Amino acid sequence: MRAFTELSEREILALAIANEEEDGRIYADYAEHLREHYPDSALLFDDMAAEEEEHRRALIDLYIERFGRHIAYITRRDIRGAPAPASPRTTILKGIDAVRAEVTRMERNASRFYREAADRSTDAPIRKLLGDLASAELDHLRTAGEIEAQRLPGDRREREDEDAHRRFVLQIVQPGLVGLMDGSVSTLAPVFAAAFATHLPWNAFLVGMAASIGAGISMGFAEALADDGKLSGRGAPLLRGIVCGLMTTAGGIGHTLPFLIADFWTAIIVAALVVIIELCAIAWIQYRYMDTPPVSAAAKVMVGGALVLAAGILIGSG
Repeated sequence: MRAFTELSEREILALAIANEEEDGRIYADYAEHLREHYPDSALLFDDMAAEEEEHRRALIDLYIERFGRHIAYITRRDIRGAPAPASPRTTILKGIDAVRAEVTRMERNASRFYREAADRSTDAPIRKLLGDLASAELDHLRTAGEIEAQRLPGDRREREDEDAHRRFVLQIVQPGLVGLMDGSVSTLAPVFAAAFATHLPWNAFLVGMAASIGAGISMGFAEALADDGKLSGRGAPLLRGIVCGLMTTAGGIGHTLPFLIADFWTAIIVAALVVIIELCAIAWIQYRYMDTPPVSAAAKVMVGGALVLAAGILIGSG
């Protein structure tokens, strides 16, 4: 990789063209992926992509005028320390807020890169060019703010945020909560039954691992096959199945791991504390995302967990 200060004026201009082209394609990609669920944000990114295209054309005209028609191939990934934008596909999976934050980061990084490079340059023409590019990137930020105010007034922004939250709850929180509840509660009986029946923590650990993994696979398939998510709005069945399966397994393994402790009663006490933490986490998720009153959520979870735990202890002790 090369240092920015090693680039010639021709390479700097070629780099600016490549940056504008890549950023414009990223904004267009965001617009295309967000159009169905976030139409107003998609229009915002359409406008920003058009702004990048105008700047790219202006840079190309300047390049051809000074250096000819062949544009040298160079990207910011060839420059040491130049921040590159994140993959649009990865950012989109994180939600609309992550996309907005990434776009702002892209523009600020580009502006900072050119501005710092201009400060280090001692060549007057290059310094001027870099300063102009830094100003252009700052103009992008101001333009983006103006476009956002036009495309996303307060009520539309709030509506899109509410839709994003609703989809997050339907596609991630609900299947995850179902899995966590099943894993944390349903595996209590076999784990503690095995522990009190044998008084050997290792046996309880084996039973807990088998029950947790088996329940995770079962719940994952059940969630994925429940519906395709198109009519319910619950999203991709594969994603829901993975979330549900992993959370089911995690819920069961949480109170299984303490049985790696060799001393029986120490393992029982630690496992019981983990169970309380798991049930409190379930109650908090219900309160935070499902609008369940905290007392009601805690009461239902604690009663259910206590009944299953008691059943396991009674069966194992019998």
